[in-house]
Amino acid sequence: MFDPVPSARPATGPALRLSRALLSPWSRFSLLVVVLLGAASTMLLFEPQRLLASGWPPQLTGGTAAMIFGLAYGALTVAFVPRPLLNIAAGALFGAQAGLAAALAGTVLGAGVSFMLGRVLGQDALRTLLRGRLLTAADGVLSRHGFRSVLALRLFPGIPFAAANYCAATSRMSAPPFLLATGLGSIPNTAAYVIAGSEAASPTSPVFLAATGFIVLSALGGALVAWRKRHRLGRDTPED
Repeated sequence: MFDPVPSARPATGPALRLSRALLSPWSRFSLLVVVLLGAASTMLLFEPQRLLASGWPPQLTGGTAAMIFGLAYGALTVAFVPRPLLNIAAGALFGAQAGLAAALAGTVLGAGVSFMLGRVLGQDALRTLLRGRLLTAADGVLSRHGFRSVLALRLFPGIPFAAANYCAATSRMSAPPFLLATGLGSIPNTAAYVIAGSEAASPTSPVFLAATGFIVLSALGGALVAWRKRHRLGRDTPED
């Protein structure tokens, strides 16, 4: 009496194949590369270092200016602008206290955006590239001891900021401990650069010399920690 309703068949055809291709790990990774290259190219044209020469727009003052700077700071770090330059600019433009607050907020913001971009667009593809012993060991350390590993990376800077963000994104580390470790671990070096920037007009002052000395010592300490960690990872990782 009634014709049987035909069972639904799985969708096939060019549209399905296209959607699968667009959502594949390597397509998402390609999108990540395009986004980052576009951001870096934009920043090269914008030349953010001009802030140190021309100063902050005079119509932006007070807490609003510091908040806008923090947002810009986060975007610039995603575009691979070096954080030391931004930290010095924060100190020169806003002084030690407001500059430090803006720089730390921008640091956590930039790290979070980079982490999420790497996690959503690049993790699946990048994990297939972790074939070397050192990379595999680093992935294991971040996956098991993410908070203290990121904290050490921020306290003793030896790995570029963006590289650490995307390396953490490819691991199994979750976002909250990554952001907390980034915020806490970035305080000492960020403060040193901000203070140096705020005292740049007096390069012979004790405060400027102390900040500069801390920067040099932390860089040497970071190089030593990175060297020891590299050899430990290479020694502890089993042969293929």
